[in-house]
Amino acid sequence: MPGLKEMILQLFLTLLPFLCYNVYYRNKAHNYSPAFILLTTGISLFLSMTFNKVAVNGFIYDARYILMFFGLLFGGLRIGFVLLAGFMVYRLYLGGPGVEIAMGTILVSFPVSILLSHLYRRVKRRPLFFVVSALLISLIPTVMLYLYNPDILQESLLFYLLYVPLLNFIGIWLLLSLFQRAVIDKNLSIIYAQKEKLETIGQVAASLVHEVRNPLTAVKGFLKLISETSGNQEKVHRYIEICVSEMERAEYILSEYLAITKPSTDRREQVNLNAILQITADVMRPYANMNNVELQLQHEDGGCRVMGNPEKIKQVLMNLIKNAIEACYDTENAVVSLTLEPLDNEALLYVRDNGIGMSREQAERLGSVFYSTKTTGTGLGLAFSYQVIEELGGSVQVRSEPRQGTEFAITLPLCEPSANAV
Repeated sequence: MPGLKEMILQLFLTLLPFLCYNVYYRNKAHNYSPAFILLTTGISLFLSMTFNKVAVNGFIYDARYILMFFGLLFGGLRIGFVLLAGFMVYRLYLGGPGVEIAMGTILVSFPVSILLSHLYRRVKRRPLFFVVSALLISLIPTVMLYLYNPDILQESLLFYLLYVPLLNFIGIWLLLSLFQRAVIDKNLSIIYAQKEKLETIGQVAASLVHEVRNPLTAVKGFLKLISETSGNQEKVHRYIEICVSEMERAEYILSEYLAITKPSTDRREQVNLNAILQITADVMRPYANMNNVELQLQHEDGGCRVMGNPEKIKQVLMNLIKNAIEACYDTENAVVSLTLEPLDNEALLYVRDNGIGMSREQAERLGSVFYSTKTTGTGLGLAFSYQVIEELGGSVQVRSEPRQGTEFAITLPLCEPSANAV
């Protein structure tokens, strides 16, 4: 009979797609793709067949049927056929006894796996489904072996009637339950992140209404003056200049807001951090004014260029500034200051506020998904910001004291300037 270590090894190899999913998609803004299922399941299948020591009377048993079922369920029919072809080619390459029965068994079990994958999303009693699936997947190779050589089955009856169904049940239950739970959690995380971004944009948009209304009101007033002014071309000309200036101001505010809310892509390019910080500060200033917070900006012209995605960097800056403003909700003479300065080969960005502050324990948990110091927050904004900063090769340090304010110190690596920097 096979040893416990060999069985555990097969179960571990079965869980490889789940482990890879948690590592690779942990900080991604999207969920898995069929290509990911094909790659991870194919590797698991290859390793399961290569390092298999679960053999009885020369016939190899591994987790191939579990992985084929998983690939069909989460990858679809096309991925399933690719895995089937890969299995058959590799099994022929391995050779040895039982090649014919292995081919026959996989060809019979494949349609059964297709049927089970269609039933999986319809059934409500998942534990019962796992038991039935394990029994069906175990029964097929047992029957095929009996038809091929009844004597071998009789000699290893306990293995095929107990070990095989048990291994299949545990493998199917663990892999499908854990992977499905991880996928659901990821989808919820994506939904919450999108919701939080829309809420942020909505709040900023509400503050921009006041900022845009001011120049429009001014234009309206000067147009009325123009209509009442007759014969004084100098005054009319001056009023028109003021109207044009106010309209340009409104256009600037709206264009910068649109730049902030532009959908993000995965492109990387040289980004002028000074310019993006100025744009973001201009967009967030009305929100700061609406919350009675003074927004200060200090930076040198030009200089700081980093390699990254401009839309993502804008979103990070907007998240940090918005959090700083909201931290000053009950502070008199509230101030949020932004400071950007180059140091050697790095750019140092400081976001400081004199708001409510945090304890050391709270500061250490910042950046964790679903952790927020706000009662209505999800923490996904900061989690996204930490992820983007990490992708840029940077780091974040937080210094805070209760009732003393908070300082975010972001360090980003600089790159050489180019002609097409944003």
